[in-house]
Amino acid sequence: MSISILKQLDIKRLYQVSISLGYNHQQTWHNVILPLWLPKLRLAIFAVAGYGLAVVDVALIIGPTHPSTLSMLIWQWFTDGDLTQLPRAAAGAFLLLSIVIITFGLLRLAEWWRLSYAISWQYKGVIQQHPRRIPSPIATFFSRGLLLLPLIMLPILAIWSFALRWRFPDLLPSRYSDRFWQQQLEPLQQLVSNSITLALISSILALIMAIICLEYRQKYQRGIPTILIAIPMIAPQLSLLFGMQIAISFVAGQHFWLWVSWSHWLYVFPYIYLTLDGPWRSYDQRLDQTARSLGLNGWQTWWRVKFPQLKPALWLAFAVGCSVSLAQYLPTQMLGAGRVSTLTTEAVTLASGQDRRISAIYGLLQGLLPLVFFTLAMVFAQRKTSQTHITR
Repeated sequence: MSISILKQLDIKRLYQVSISLGYNHQQTWHNVILPLWLPKLRLAIFAVAGYGLAVVDVALIIGPTHPSTLSMLIWQWFTDGDLTQLPRAAAGAFLLLSIVIITFGLLRLAEWWRLSYAISWQYKGVIQQHPRRIPSPIATFFSRGLLLLPLIMLPILAIWSFALRWRFPDLLPSRYSDRFWQQQLEPLQQLVSNSITLALISSILALIMAIICLEYRQKYQRGIPTILIAIPMIAPQLSLLFGMQIAISFVAGQHFWLWVSWSHWLYVFPYIYLTLDGPWRSYDQRLDQTARSLGLNGWQTWWRVKFPQLKPALWLAFAVGCSVSLAQYLPTQMLGAGRVSTLTTEAVTLASGQDRRISAIYGLLQGLLPLVFFTLAMVFAQRKTSQTHITR
């Protein structure tokens, strides 16, 4: 989201003008770019804050009772066999939603105070001072080390999946075996198939819906407010899913695949829409006008002119949607009622006390699938589109 925002702000031009006025690198980013960048990133910050307050699967894996978070406690009430706990769970979900809304209000207040009230720092001009440099090892760790952590985890999981004996404090296992892969091969085929199917269905439908919404907004200059589209991103999952679960209970029949696909689409659509929002806004509509003047109709203009320009963004959005779908735990558990199993649901279940080798297999595949989707998206996005000649 930040990349698309920075493209809209024309950072290169702002940076050049600021440097010509005497600002150094640090002052340029703090005094010039930050006041323009932060309000546009407000939605992403809200999404991160909402996720951090209401996440359940992370707490299930790392430590559900050390101490228990409010979202974890609500989830335990939801899954309790005693039906008298449901009113308590509903009240807890409403309380969690209230806490998230209050947190958003505090974040918005802090942004207003910094950028709209106490703004004297924006008009002080150039301050001649020696920039405070962060020590090189610390700067390198925060700029590169944190980004490499997820990639470091994959080789560790791969080693664990083949480790037959790994004693402390040995650096590497003393014995290896593929026995655990052979044991899990049959159930993994079904789980991978379910995960990929749900990801493809929800991402393709969400991509089509996002294109329709963006085209409608571009043509008629009005559309659905972004805050409404982003509600699944920023609202606690427990609060939304509890209402969805009550709603589908009034529908006759057991359509678990339909409800799980619907819930995945609901959470995938905002990410795809916001991923495509920047490229759609930056698209030069004069290209469409030129194509129309050369005799192409609306569909031919979109397919021959607009689609090649936006193809990299579309593939990226599709990969983002697939990765979001692959990571959904609560929607699959609550609306699937245990009938629809994916790699994520099994990985979370196995992470709490099962054999580490088996947990490593599921965690490794769960991390590799999004990587495969993003790799394919990059490959297809970089393929040169065959040149088409527009004739009258």
